[in-house]
Amino acid sequence: MDRLSSSTVLPDAFQGARDDISMQLGIIWAQIKAPLIVPLLRISVVLCLIMSLMLFFERVYMGIVIVLIKLFGRKPEKRYKWEAIKDDVELGNSAYPMVLVQIPMYNEREVYQLSIGAACGLSWPSDRIIIQVLDDSTDPTIKDLVELECQRWASKGINIKYEIRDNRNGYKAGALKEGMKRSYVKQCDYVAIFDADFQPEPDFLWRTIPFLTHNPQLALVQARWKFVNSDECLMTRIQEMSLDYHFTVEQEVGSSTYAFFGFNGTAGVWRIAALNEAGGWKDRTTVEDMDLAVRASLKGWKFLYLGGVKVKNELPSTLKAYRYQQHRWSCGPANLFRKMVMEIIRNKKVSLWKKVHVIYSFFFIRKIIAHINTFVFYCIVLPATVVVPEVAVPKWGAVYIPSFITLLNAVGTPRSLHLLVFWILFENVMSLHRMKATIIGLLETNRANEWIVTEKLGDALKAKPGLKAPRKARFRIGERLHLLELAVGAFLLFVGWYDVFFGKNHFFLFLFMQAAAFFIVGFGYVGTFVPNS
Repeated sequence: MDRLSSSTVLPDAFQGARDDISMQLGIIWAQIKAPLIVPLLRISVVLCLIMSLMLFFERVYMGIVIVLIKLFGRKPEKRYKWEAIKDDVELGNSAYPMVLVQIPMYNEREVYQLSIGAACGLSWPSDRIIIQVLDDSTDPTIKDLVELECQRWASKGINIKYEIRDNRNGYKAGALKEGMKRSYVKQCDYVAIFDADFQPEPDFLWRTIPFLTHNPQLALVQARWKFVNSDECLMTRIQEMSLDYHFTVEQEVGSSTYAFFGFNGTAGVWRIAALNEAGGWKDRTTVEDMDLAVRASLKGWKFLYLGGVKVKNELPSTLKAYRYQQHRWSCGPANLFRKMVMEIIRNKKVSLWKKVHVIYSFFFIRKIIAHINTFVFYCIVLPATVVVPEVAVPKWGAVYIPSFITLLNAVGTPRSLHLLVFWILFENVMSLHRMKATIIGLLETNRANEWIVTEKLGDALKAKPGLKAPRKARFRIGERLHLLELAVGAFLLFVGWYDVFFGKNHFFLFLFMQAAAFFIVGFGYVGTFVPNS
């Protein structure tokens, strides 16, 4: 009888304790909800809606400009003089400008032959071009391989220089700056820059250099990127969608309206005089390319984007490489904005409208607001209104504006329209990483100048029989798990179930899908293995 009593009373005690804790939590939530949570959430909704409208109008503006460009046929050849460089019997090859081609690389075992081979294959008078390989490799085996490759091309009559230094100060910017100090560079008029995975077509210089020779106001000609491994996996297809919009819309609009856009760091040709006037390469941020572009623009130089000239390159195939790249691309611009905003405001050489474009559109909207609002609004504030139904979000802000922005983004890659849902979910996940990097850049904390070279796997090599890119498997728990993503996924999952039981608008459908996306990335099941390897 005593045994029966203890077995029935004990569970009742636990049940009572559980009910008591639940009641206490309910009372605490009720006490802080009305005076604290509701007002804070309402303020957050208003701020997010304002940022959403800013993004919306920016996208609409760029969409209108692109339509006008297409309607009026404002091709580069109509806006700037372009004539093929003609042979001169008297001058001979000296009629052609001297071109330096720089290839910065760091431990690029998989792609060094591709980039060096493509650069050496550029069509241009052989005595008017210098190939400069800037090798910062720390692996002695790779360094030897790169040097042997340079010697092999030199034996074929190519004017190629293999340059190394005894440190990696300034990373890529430091290597490029050091390369420009060589005595033979003084005879060069232009410098073409290609990262180690970029493969320009042989006619690249014939299609770009004439714009610079015939238009002395131009400092930079930027080509478009063409991705050789965009079909590797879903992650690379999603990257292609985002980058295609960047090139098809953002770069084209900047080039056509204010003759300014961010240099992409590769697949471009600079006028060396403009580069030097702007102060050369600086390593104060992780976006040395954007830094140079802004400084050159403030000196009055103009830029030209050529969407018809495409240079093959590789997208990051692993989540680890992609996260490092996105950290650099998000942190660097925010840090540069912090450093240059007052310099831009005080500048006397450019118009007020150009200053507004650079500060508001280029930096504030695209590099800061876009990252912060995407995560805060769609992954935190909007889901929180499910638990706090006293705060309502208008349908135009929760549905119509994001849908319109998403459709505009798909313009660059029509073949991937059916992947829009996956693009939304993945971009929302990555927005957490980008927002964190943006805040790091704005506050200039310890990781503000973190530079980790994006790992290349030589996808173009896999097209050749018998050659495969190495499998990059990750099994360490610390690398595989991403706790922030898992935490946000758990939050969205909780809110989703709350909406199932207490909600009325079926928002749980989105919440469950978004939670699943956060969990998939959080557990490292995106881009872990290289496809087709």
